[in-house]
Amino acid sequence: MTLPFFVYGTLRPGEPNHDLFLRGRTRSEEPARLTGAVLYDGPGYPYAVEEPGGTVYGELVTAPREAYGDLLGALDELEEYAPGDPDNLYERVARETVRDADGTPVHAWVYVAAPAVAARLRVSGKLIEGGDWRAR
Repeated sequence: MTLPFFVYGTLRPGEPNHDLFLRGRTRSEEPARLTGAVLYDGPGYPYAVEEPGGTVYGELVTAPREAYGDLLGALDELEEYAPGDPDNLYERVARETVRDADGTPVHAWVYVAAPAVAARLRVSGKLIEGGDWRAR
């Protein structure tokens, strides 16, 4: 399934992983939001945790078709995500996001906290009020 990516932390423009992983590898990057999630502070990067009523702000990143597979692999590696691995810190899930410019819903890949990580964060994590990593 070829979907854009919703990024909300270190992959956003101006953040350290943007230039390393996305610069020159995208067709477009547009402000967007993910509803039904909140943001927690991690050790130098955030975690989106699915939570009704929350909103996370970020960018919708679209890769050119010819670069899609390489980018997907690079982002999975960055997030240390392997399908079905119980030790994942993140899970890559398809979720509906909303493009800020026109309110259009767009299905996108989102890396959200894996269930065990999300449970720990809900108990003892530091919530990023307002859901914007840049405003922390």
